[in-house]
Amino acid sequence: MTKKPPRRVIGDEPAWKAMAHPLRGEILRQLDRLGRANSTRIAEELGENTGTTSYHLRVLADAGVIEEIPELSQGRQRWWRAVRVDRREPPYDSLSGQERAALDAWRDAQLPGEIELFNRFIAEFRKHGEWAKGARGGGYFTEQGLAAVFEGFIQLLNEHAHSVDDAPEGARQMRLRMFYLPAHGGST
Repeated sequence: MTKKPPRRVIGDEPAWKAMAHPLRGEILRQLDRLGRANSTRIAEELGENTGTTSYHLRVLADAGVIEEIPELSQGRQRWWRAVRVDRREPPYDSLSGQERAALDAWRDAQLPGEIELFNRFIAEFRKHGEWAKGARGGGYFTEQGLAAVFEGFIQLLNEHAHSVDDAPEGARQMRLRMFYLPAHGGST
């Protein structure tokens, strides 16, 4: 089966706003882990009531972050899955004030989880064998060279990542991050 690459989305204010809510972030993590779920299953996993999870699932769907699975849904029982999306950020300076605020709120909501992930890496990487790797790099790059590194990383993710539905036997859910910054603070 040939994998369909994720659709590329650049700058998505409704999605950033929807994903910035802490409970919606947890719902997305559950859908990522489970592959598909209804509001009852999400409510059980998160210790919430189904009315609350139904509402937040609809908000995520309206923002295009998740989608209904029509072949599983019957009557009022709706099943959902995350939409596979390559969600890149546009240049910050190109965003309106409202778009910047939405992106910043989403980033702020992600920060505790990102710090926790990094701390887990430091504390646990030796116990996971080949399932945990780290690398550091540096050098002098042009903007075009950095763009090529970033695009190469995204291409490799798209080529080798699977969803829970198409993952081969032995595959594990992984968290990968890629970022770069100038070696010294300050602007250009």
